Amino acid sequence: MTEKRTKPKYNMWQNSAWMIGQAWKLKEKKVLLLCLLGAVFSVGGSLVNLFIAPAILSAIEQKAPVSELIATTLVFTVLLMLFSAAQKYISANTLFGRATIRTNLLLTVSIKKGTTSYPNTEDSAYRDKWFKAALSCSDNSSGTEAIWETFTNIIVNIAGFAIYIALIARLHPVIFISVLLTSVPAFFLSKHLNGYEYRHKEEIQNAEKKLNYAGNVPSIREVAKDIRLFGLLPWVNQVYADAYKVLFALRKKARSVYFLGTLCNLVLTVLRNGIAYFVLIRAIAAGELSAAEFLLFFSATEGFAAWVNGILDGFATLHKQSLDISIFREFLDEPEIFRFEDGEPIPESSGGNYELVLENVSFRYPNAEDFTLKNINLTLRPGEKLAVVGLNGAGKTTLIKLMCGLYDPTEGRVLLNGTDVRNFNRNDYYKLFTAVFQQFNLIAATVAQNIAQSIEDVDIPLAWECLEKAGLTEKVRALPKGIDTLLERRVYDDAAEFSGGETQKLMLARALYKNSPFIILDEPTAALDPIAEADMYSKYNQMTASRSSVYISHRLASTRFCDRVIFLENGVITEEGTHEKLISRGEGYARLFEVQSRYYREEENICEESK
Repeated sequence: MTEKRTKPKYNMWQNSAWMIGQAWKLKEKKVLLLCLLGAVFSVGGSLVNLFIAPAILSAIEQKAPVSELIATTLVFTVLLMLFSAAQKYISANTLFGRATIRTNLLLTVSIKKGTTSYPNTEDSAYRDKWFKAALSCSDNSSGTEAIWETFTNIIVNIAGFAIYIALIARLHPVIFISVLLTSVPAFFLSKHLNGYEYRHKEEIQNAEKKLNYAGNVPSIREVAKDIRLFGLLPWVNQVYADAYKVLFALRKKARSVYFLGTLCNLVLTVLRNGIAYFVLIRAIAAGELSAAEFLLFFSATEGFAAWVNGILDGFATLHKQSLDISIFREFLDEPEIFRFEDGEPIPESSGGNYELVLENVSFRYPNAEDFTLKNINLTLRPGEKLAVVGLNGAGKTTLIKLMCGLYDPTEGRVLLNGTDVRNFNRNDYYKLFTAVFQQFNLIAATVAQNIAQSIEDVDIPLAWECLEKAGLTEKVRALPKGIDTLLERRVYDDAAEFSGGETQKLMLARALYKNSPFIILDEPTAALDPIAEADMYSKYNQMTASRSSVYISHRLASTRFCDRVIFLENGVITEEGTHEKLISRGEGYARLFEVQSRYYREEENICEESK
């Protein structure tokens, strides 16, 4: 497989500066201070460890009194304890600031995903970028948090390198050269080998996504019935097993590559230490060094190599973390299809009356060959009730999404009071609409918050008023905590559950609470029987008398109260008029109505005969 290489938009230095800027912006400047203090105490501890053995050995060589040996040992021990305690304290206290920065970045990803232009949510490439961005700040080991530890390590290694090079400057240059000649190749070899997983990141992430899907899908309540009734568990298990097999093979290959890197590093380390031993032993044999100096300089040589490797490894790690941060930042930079803050405000309209016009509108989904809607011309007048009917696949839901501003037309314009809606702040435009779709969702919050669709500033009296109009007061008063009862069992064990009809009434209460100029109903009653659906639409009709409304239903009799009906067929408006007018024409609408009527009459007769 040919590896796809894409140069990141931001380099290591830019991402490092950006992360420091985030710490500053989020008022977590202590993270930067603790990085520096951590480096200071780490270097200090290393120097104490370097000098402790040579100092004691030197005292022994000079036949110092026991008391002096004890005092020397005690001083170094206390220093080690102080440096170690300081490091532990800093390590414990720096975690909170680092995690705060990372979780704020994760929140930024969630906000971006939750507010992005709606077509992005249906774009697989965009969703993949979101997944990678979320992964880059998903836990403590993610680059957006671990980078602070990397900064500390780089500072430590640079400071240690400077100090140790001063110590070994008086030694034979062969030692210095041997350290560089073995450390630098080891670094670049390790960098290449350790980049194996990154080069195969796409394959690993695809396998992980399948693994997560197969692992989680049996626990989804909506899918549990299908798994049991259709015997889907073997298929789910096979998906899991296949993904695990791919992931295991990739991980196994990575382990083999890392082992090769470790083996090469071991050979280079033995070579470096051998050269150092040879030079130092010759020096001590010639009387140029004492035993204490031998120990000091050999330790310094090993330490110098460690600092060199540490610097190189630190920058290699920083480079890898920078790639993750670049993925995160590039997701945030993803352009929006719609205008938001830079869009025009919605103009005031007298009496809150707005006219919506679709002018020569055609729409084709990305990568689709055919248009879903073709040359639609439609006007929704203030206060009008419009029914949109047609067979499945006729384009009804797509039409609604264009009216709501969830899509922009491929061709043509959608006009609000004569202005193309693409010019408006799209969030302001959304406020003009209350929509209830066939697939509706309750949020894991109280009944009141579900009605208001807000966690704060809920108008409780208004919420009760909407429940009363929707016919749900008795149900809610009977709940343990009334309107403050929690919903959604997947989150709260003590949450209440509503039946399908009760949930429909809750959706009606929500629509009444928002009190927007446009009401859109996209087959929200499809799961109800015809009588219950007609009753629910009747309630919507009564409660939304002064507002423009669009009703979609596959049961034509349910929308007889509408001022106008349009009949969609293959993405084109083929008929338009009142229910009675379309029936009298005897064309597609009338034929569909007759088929449905005959079906319900036959069903009624069967029920009568079975009594």
